Amino acid sequence: MKNTQMDYINSVNLNAGSDFPYLVLDVWGDQSYPRNPGFQVMHWHEDLQFIYVLEGEIEIKTLDTSTRIKKDGGVFINKNVIHLVNNTTSSCHYNSFIFPDYFLKFYFGSPAAAFVERIAGKDELPICCFPEEIDWCKPILSALSSLADLENRKTEFYTYEVLCLLSTLWLEVCRNIQLTGKTADTIIGVRMQKFLQYISEHYGEDISLDRLADSANVSKSECLRCFKSSMQTTPYKYLTEYRLSKAAELLKNSDEPIGTISSSVGFRQISHFGKCFKEKTGFSPRDYRKRR
Repeated sequence: MKNTQMDYINSVNLNAGSDFPYLVLDVWGDQSYPRNPGFQVMHWHEDLQFIYVLEGEIEIKTLDTSTRIKKDGGVFINKNVIHLVNNTTSSCHYNSFIFPDYFLKFYFGSPAAAFVERIAGKDELPICCFPEEIDWCKPILSALSSLADLENRKTEFYTYEVLCLLSTLWLEVCRNIQLTGKTADTIIGVRMQKFLQYISEHYGEDISLDRLADSANVSKSECLRCFKSSMQTTPYKYLTEYRLSKAAELLKNSDEPIGTISSSVGFRQISHFGKCFKEKTGFSPRDYRKRR
């Protein structure tokens, strides 16, 4: 049975509460501007997302696929798709454009909405890559490049220019992408959904490899193989990342004592929690709370 998105982390658009909820992330290596914690855990957006690679190469992981995009290439990540974006080189530089699908519908009741709804949120198209070598991708990449350039030359017409470029971008996507039917979940994808759901429900408890493997009725070795194949990591490393991401949320949004937070997310020793948190963020839990 397929999990709901609530079993995973919802990465909320930082501009969601504004009158123009358009978010551009400028990512250099491991640093993102505007800054985010950068925890390597699967997440999803309620918004649409396009990425344009300016330097180096990135890797897009879903629960059952892994795709690499090199310099001058782009990718579309549909809304509600559980995914992870990694850079493959320290010199990697890319822009991520995140926005709600109603940007493309023009107005309530518009016939243009049909061209948005034929793709947005459809399981048949979780992601779509735009390599520069393919002719039909070139207008899409040109629009993405223009969006990236626009961030360096904002004028009084910035918001209108963004909307015009997004509409041009979406028009090219609609012209060249036809959905033919729902793709079946792979075995690894189904198992990974069960593993990640178990972690999301029990991360505050002691989770052994035995218990995690049992959640999908597989052996320990198969559990390790699935994580390595799907996410190029181990269950322990993913669990640690997930716990740290939950701790960061609590440090930011609650006044709970640090010791209580450490225990609630599954760290039994506060010293170990502090060490792991500082290694990941560069800040102690106390300093992270003050900065946030």
